[in-house]
Amino acid sequence: MLLQLTEPLTKSSSVSTEPLSYAIGIDLGTTHSVVAVAHSEKEIDVLMIDGSALVPSVVAYDGDVATVGSQATLLSRSFSSFKRLMDNPTIALRDDKSPIILSAEVLKKLRDAAEKTLKKPVTKAVITVPAYFDDTARQATKDAAKLAGIEVLRLLSEPTAAAFAYGLDQQALNQEIEGIYAIYDLGGGTFDLSILKMTKGVFEVLATGGDTQLGGDDIDDAILKYWDKSGDSYLKLARIAKESLSTAATWNDGDVQLARVELEELSKPVLNKTITVTKRVMYDAELTPDDIQGVVLVGGATRMPLVQAIVTDIFKRIPLTNLDPDQVVARGAALQAYMLTQGQGTLLLDVTPLSLGVEMMGGLVEKIIPRNTPIPACVSQEFTTYENNQNAIEFHIVQGERELSIDCRSLARFTLTDIPHKPAGVARVLVTFQLDADGLLSVSAFEKITHKKQTIVVKPSYGLSEEKLRCMLFESQANGLEDMQKRQLIETRVDAERLLRYCQAAIIEDGHLLDADTLDSLKVILNDVEGVLALSNREEIRAQIDRLKQATATFAAARMDLAIHKQFVGNKI
Repeated sequence: MLLQLTEPLTKSSSVSTEPLSYAIGIDLGTTHSVVAVAHSEKEIDVLMIDGSALVPSVVAYDGDVATVGSQATLLSRSFSSFKRLMDNPTIALRDDKSPIILSAEVLKKLRDAAEKTLKKPVTKAVITVPAYFDDTARQATKDAAKLAGIEVLRLLSEPTAAAFAYGLDQQALNQEIEGIYAIYDLGGGTFDLSILKMTKGVFEVLATGGDTQLGGDDIDDAILKYWDKSGDSYLKLARIAKESLSTAATWNDGDVQLARVELEELSKPVLNKTITVTKRVMYDAELTPDDIQGVVLVGGATRMPLVQAIVTDIFKRIPLTNLDPDQVVARGAALQAYMLTQGQGTLLLDVTPLSLGVEMMGGLVEKIIPRNTPIPACVSQEFTTYENNQNAIEFHIVQGERELSIDCRSLARFTLTDIPHKPAGVARVLVTFQLDADGLLSVSAFEKITHKKQTIVVKPSYGLSEEKLRCMLFESQANGLEDMQKRQLIETRVDAERLLRYCQAAIIEDGHLLDADTLDSLKVILNDVEGVLALSNREEIRAQIDRLKQATATFAAARMDLAIHKQFVGNKI
């Protein structure tokens, strides 16, 4: 599925070389943030703020006055790494600050600095998020931008932004850009691995995976434990040591010291998790390392020699490092902002990282939009009623890979009412899932007889358990066989219950068509079917369903004859 985001400029079109305002690209990072602006497809400026391209994502308060960036790192009681809490953004941190408020302070700092540098208003931005940010974290990012006075043109996944920057900079790549690329993105607080296919301006995400609670911060914590130290001052030293050992063999600050060999040993548990994610994403994309044309490194943690060695070993090729891994994401965001506002033609396809579906009878999940589906996406599926004269249907929207709704994340519920009173299975309800370019979902249900329609925009309810989100994909794989067996059992039970209800209703309505012995025999079989419903033996339930179908075949034919007779009685043919 391809989506053209903007129309190409025609030859007669003209764009002022002096825009009245700018749309910027923002890499809102866990440890550092970067802002960039594109003046053309080739001219991109990463803006310097307080003398550096990297703005620490740190906020400190003096009363109600916020200090953001390098100055905030010097103050006590500062806030950092709050991006990791964006999946639970209303959680009250110290002094009643929330991740949304803190992120808004960082975004406002970036916007104000951009306006000062560009000497023009800045009201719009493309903001990057980890590929594995769920819709709660994405919505929280948009809320933070709104507080900062920024209109979000698009939320762009960080790996896609990096590929976008590389794909449009052919001189930087110094080779043909068409092919399949892996984007290995290890930042301060999150890890993403995405597989993208690039074909002449079309960027299609084939598969993506990651961990929202894995990154360079975990290596910093490992260093602190190794030193047996704690506190902000030692945390800063741990980061300095980690960064210094990318080029040096040893590091010493008097009180504490570290060697690269020690750092690599401390880093292995974190980096091994990235290997697991990488192999899983490659499996999802049905690719081998031989299929990968290039690997792009993103995120400051990828400067570590051990990371580059691991990536080289996995993909059997030296990763691309032509662009600064700390700046490449912001560059890609700036290019996308330029494309969206200046009207250049580019196709950019992202994917949804988790499946979206609706709960069915028996608690089963019907996946409407499978994970790794290119977005924006719009998918419709038809459903019907379960009971006779059912006049309402409740829709439970869920997200996840498990087969039962209880094991997935609940997103929203809504009810379609005033369905016409019809026998079970007659009403037809068209359910449409529409996922926009930011990964935000709307769901509609349309009843075809009355044209009754109900629509809900899924605004994520904040407060999702971090542990549940982090484990969703792993649990779906670990429990895949068991989940499928449960699904098959429940589907068989639902079939049996539906047939049982139908036969019981038919006996009440047309039982006079059966002689006494046949009716008694049929009631015994119905009791037997009802008796096996609670069993966990699917084959036994299926056997009773087949037995009931055979026993009611003659009865069904008699009911059909009676229905035809009633239809034509009194009429001349």
